[in-house]
Amino acid sequence: MATKKLYAGAKLRETRQRVGLTQKDFAAQLGVSLPYLNQMENNNRPVSTTVVLALAQEFGFDVTQLASGEAERMTSDMREALADPVFSGMPGLADLRLVAANAPALARAFLELHSAYRRTNERLASLDEALGTGDAQTPQSPWTEVRDFFHYCDNYIDAVDRAAEGLGNTSSNTQECAVEALGQIGVTVVDSEDGPLRRLDRATGTLHLSSRAPPETRTFQMLLQLALLTQDKLLEATLDLARFHSGEARAIAKIGLANYYAGAALMPYAAFLQAARDCRHDLEILAHRFGASIEQVCHRLSTLQRPGAKGIPFFFVRVDQAGTITKRHSATRMQFARYGGACPLWNVHRAFETPGRFLRQLAETPDGVRYINLARDVSKPGGHFGAPVRRFAIALGCEVRHAPALVYADTLDLSSPAAFEPIGISCRICERTNCHQRSIPPLERRLTIRPDARGVLPYEVG
Repeated sequence: MATKKLYAGAKLRETRQRVGLTQKDFAAQLGVSLPYLNQMENNNRPVSTTVVLALAQEFGFDVTQLASGEAERMTSDMREALADPVFSGMPGLADLRLVAANAPALARAFLELHSAYRRTNERLASLDEALGTGDAQTPQSPWTEVRDFFHYCDNYIDAVDRAAEGLGNTSSNTQECAVEALGQIGVTVVDSEDGPLRRLDRATGTLHLSSRAPPETRTFQMLLQLALLTQDKLLEATLDLARFHSGEARAIAKIGLANYYAGAALMPYAAFLQAARDCRHDLEILAHRFGASIEQVCHRLSTLQRPGAKGIPFFFVRVDQAGTITKRHSATRMQFARYGGACPLWNVHRAFETPGRFLRQLAETPDGVRYINLARDVSKPGGHFGAPVRRFAIALGCEVRHAPALVYADTLDLSSPAAFEPIGISCRICERTNCHQRSIPPLERRLTIRPDARGVLPYEVG
């Protein structure tokens, strides 16, 4: 079987610029000629095995980063954006991959432009005539900006992760460690019957935590507050590198980084990775061992992308009862719709019907990649009678080649093609022509309407 050629010009160029070398000096250290390096950086030639080895030996480069994960994410995002009816046609997949690989900055700029268009269009569509003469300037979308920041960082922030790991490794009881660490900076933790989940009174140095919250939630909130109080310089330095376009986005991202710190302290990288491997990623065992919730464990598993010590590339998603994706991250080739809901054939939607149970699914995407998916509902009670219950479903999955490392793959027939359900990303860009759950026609296909015949759909997809 022929080996797939590796084109990674953008990564090669970024590496050279990061170490501050000219093309001539970089080529000399890699043991190739200057013209050859130039051709590789422009994706006119694949990266050779000699260069891959030299990158690892000379610069300690994690060669797995040369994989096209980011390019695949941008390709998927561009396909979804270009499926918008505002565009007259869809460029070929090969062209999109070429743009993502050779000009990632241009691809990101296009995606930001399309997001701005969507915000403007949605804003104008919802304006009342009474507001027609008012200020119709569309505000920035900080949530989307922050989501994309973590998305394109592979949901792994090295400096924050390592700082949190130092705290998490100091004690076997993370809750006691958090209380002690807060006490050292003059903050006392007290229970609160009423009020919000977490509230810090800076005047008295008192952190109020809801006594109705589960223990893992209370521990997480203490660690989050600890990050905001003791890791401000680190968080601000990380935010400076991100260069957000608005103060709101920066403020949201800071809370996101504090959440990241809390998760990394609750489940320290090396210890958590080893425990996950030892128990074959049994979510309940990991939750019990680290005093975390199932959702926290799933999210943490999706962040194990440390260079030189990577875990299984997982995707992690949370959806609400309307099918809207509220959290998403993928270290796999599986990508998710930036707008709207997820594919209705995906087992995450069925998790609401079976509360408290794990649902397993073998699935195949239109590109032929097969996955093992795990879904479960996560209810968040309000804490007293009459309080609304927040209901979500979470999904965790990876490519089926990693199935032996998952306890959830036991007893599943991985060898049968019929065992894999066909799922997609978004109906607008899904290539399947015979899907019984299709909501709208695919943009790239011609439709045939037959008045005297009706199948599963009221049209035929060419």
